Amino acid sequence: MTVTLNAYNVVAARCAAEYLGMHESVEKGNFVYKIDVFISSSILRSWKDSIIVLQTTKSLLPMSEELKVASHCIEAIATKACVDVSKVDWSYTYNRKKLPEENGNDPNWNGVRTRAVPKDWWVEDLCELEIDFYKRCIMTIKTKAILSNEVIGEALKAYAYRRLSGFSKGMIQSGNVGKYRSIVDAVVWLLPAEKGSVSCSFLLKLLKAAIIVDSGDMVKAQLVRRIGQQLEEASVNDILIRAPEGESTMYDVDMVHKIIEEFLMQDKNAETDVPEEHEVVEIRRPGVLSDASKLMVAKLMDGYLTEIAKDHNLHVAKFVDLAKLVSGISRPTHDGLYRAIDMYLMEHQAISKSERKKICKLMDCRKLSVDACMHAVQNERLPLRVVVQVLFFEQVRVAAASGSSTPDLPRGLKDLNNGSRRSSRSAATNPEEDWDAVATAEELKALKGELAALRLSNGVGGSERNGSDKAAITKMKGLLKSKKIFAKLFTSKGGQGENSGSDSSESVGSAVLEETKSTPSRNRRNSVS
Repeated sequence: MTVTLNAYNVVAARCAAEYLGMHESVEKGNFVYKIDVFISSSILRSWKDSIIVLQTTKSLLPMSEELKVASHCIEAIATKACVDVSKVDWSYTYNRKKLPEENGNDPNWNGVRTRAVPKDWWVEDLCELEIDFYKRCIMTIKTKAILSNEVIGEALKAYAYRRLSGFSKGMIQSGNVGKYRSIVDAVVWLLPAEKGSVSCSFLLKLLKAAIIVDSGDMVKAQLVRRIGQQLEEASVNDILIRAPEGESTMYDVDMVHKIIEEFLMQDKNAETDVPEEHEVVEIRRPGVLSDASKLMVAKLMDGYLTEIAKDHNLHVAKFVDLAKLVSGISRPTHDGLYRAIDMYLMEHQAISKSERKKICKLMDCRKLSVDACMHAVQNERLPLRVVVQVLFFEQVRVAAASGSSTPDLPRGLKDLNNGSRRSSRSAATNPEEDWDAVATAEELKALKGELAALRLSNGVGGSERNGSDKAAITKMKGLLKSKKIFAKLFTSKGGQGENSGSDSSESVGSAVLEETKSTPSRNRRNSVS
């Protein structure tokens, strides 16, 4: 009888021969021997046949494992995947686009392949395997320590995209949750330990998938740690993680909070106590984060805060706590943070004055661009104290551009920023509440006109500029004298030393002129937050 063996039936034939006891001890050249020769000389030499045979062993467990057919196939697959690409006869398969000559569309093709074989030529073929066999193949490949971590990472990425429906969109479509969980857990477990072996975007997709399929806390914690190590690569859309079902908020802000903490943890100084002549000396190791990485993460968080600010159920405390995490990162401009604050104030108009003040203290008015200043002065959602600070620092900018000495912050604005309640007015007027209230349309109109005058004076040069500066300052005096609410800034009178305020007749303009005459040591800006 003629028996035709191939990759699809050879495992079944081998198991049947074993069951029937068709060994050499019964008859020389028996069926078991012939099948083993066929597998070793033909099947295991072929890349595709090795994969097919490995797949067929699943339905014949546990005998196929006892006969070590699966183990031999896995070893053959791993060995071929690690072969030098110059020795690989490779063809485009599955999702890979064919070259023009392979489609017969290249008239100049002479039948010789000139394109080099990529190092990851094997990754899509292995995506055909179920997760248990796939996991064993990748583990065996990794033990050979021949392929780079990037190639291993690319293989895991290809498998996740192929096997997890909806993964590319950061979600998992309905299906076998248990099966999806085993895939996610296995992929995370197989990730190379080296930073950069996979992209941050891929890690965040894995985290979103892990949340959906309810992977264990260890899996999520490992992903959070890995993401934190390369967070500067992420985009705003990457970190928009949906909140679990049952939560009132739209996004999982707590998870992002943990990721930011992991990122900042890299830059913590390592302290070592070294005794030296009965004294303890601290040796500090500089942080590993570059200024560029910190700046990228700060900008990332500005964009993220803008997005989550649209959530009506997001509490002020969570918004502020998240913003404070990156407040220590120096940024050349606070425009992005201002945009996030403005979005939150727009979507949460019912918040209290104290909450509005707490949010606005996150930004530094001195770091707003000209366009942002123009917007802020017209912004009816901002407390009056912020609007006045913006106007003053725009005047400081004009003075600096004109070559004048940069004026120091007037005492009135210092008290305003520090929340001073000292006032010559009666307590019934409660000036602090007036400053924390939003500006009226009339006040904003006056401030807008003043800022326009300052912008105009900044565009002239020479003696004309100096004259315009004086005119702008004079106009500022008149504006502040005419506005009843602004007078509160300069009517505070206290005791001696630090508690002494400005005289009621003093204005921002006169304060600027007076500070300009002071010694150079005074010519520095005071922090306003």
